[in-house]
Amino acid sequence: MSSYVTFTVDDGLYGVDVQRVQEALRAHARTRVPLAPEGVAGLVNLRGQVVLTVDLRPRLGLAAVSDEDEQMMVVVQVSGETVSLLVDEIGDVVDVPADRVEAPPDTLDPAIRPLIRAACTLEGRLLLVLDVDEAAAA
Repeated sequence: MSSYVTFTVDDGLYGVDVQRVQEALRAHARTRVPLAPEGVAGLVNLRGQVVLTVDLRPRLGLAAVSDEDEQMMVVVQVSGETVSLLVDEIGDVVDVPADRVEAPPDTLDPAIRPLIRAACTLEGRLLLVLDVDEAAAA
C-alpha cells in the first residue's frame, strides 16, 4: 500500500509520496529571483526559513495562472532541503494498493514523462505520481 498527498494542477490529478510532504499551505508572497529558470517562482519565508518555490505549471507544460489566482503550496523535502511546489488545489491523502500502481501511460507527453514516476487508477480518475526530485530540479 502506498500513500500519496494529492493535488491538482489544471485538470490533472497528481500525488507525491506522503513521507516526502512536510505540509500544505496557501501560497505565500514570493520574492522573485532574478535570472532564475522559468520553473522557479521565487523564494518564500516559511516561519523564518527561506524556501525555494517551484511552479509546477511550466514544468508540466501548462500555461501560467494570473497573479489574482490563489494557489497552494505543497512543502516537500528534497535531498534534505525544503522546497515548496505551487499547485492549484490540495486534495486528500489517498492509500493506493500496490496492484493499482503502474508505469506512466505511453500516451503521456514525452516532455513531462521524466516528472512522473507512476500512475494509479483511482475510482474514475488517473493519479499521476510526481517524481519530487525531478520536479524540484527547476
